[in-house]
Amino acid sequence: MSHLGADWLTRPERIAEEDPDALHAALAVRPGQTACDVGAGNGYHALRLARAVGPAGRVVASDLQPQMLEMLRERVAAEGVSNVETVLATDDEPGLPARGCDLILLVDVYHELAAPEAMLAVLGKALATDGRIALVEFRGEDPEVPIKPEHKMTKAQVRRELEPRGFRLVQEFDGLPWQHLLVFQRR
Repeated sequence: MSHLGADWLTRPERIAEEDPDALHAALAVRPGQTACDVGAGNGYHALRLARAVGPAGRVVASDLQPQMLEMLRERVAAEGVSNVETVLATDDEPGLPARGCDLILLVDVYHELAAPEAMLAVLGKALATDGRIALVEFRGEDPEVPIKPEHKMTKAQVRRELEPRGFRLVQEFDGLPWQHLLVFQRR
């Protein structure tokens, strides 16, 4: 999504359409952890992660667009949050710390990756020993989800992408209105 459409990321309807409280409860991020938000946009999830990891934790918010990162920094400053680091990503390098992420979160991002196989290799190297990669995607299995098909993924598609590349599914959460959450760890 272009930075020109950033308002869509913070629309009031998003709470009903995506239930971020349920998502973050399912992610169970703990104080002191490092959470990495890939495709962070203007910080919708990064700010929630920052509160979850607390002052002893850290959030690395990575995005391709400098304009999105500037909006994120403005939101961070307005909320007085001090544990969010912004990183300008490239198509094949999200700029995450090696072996430093307890959680890597991609919300409606994976299906947009230009080179998903290469990115998975990079993300795997950024995971801490017991780190998790969480993919949130609009449910491709559900024709009632009012999102264009090219912006949806089925659970089977996600598993076909990650499992052959050294990841195992450790959690599924279907309690979101339009999306599913699939969480993986390195084998």
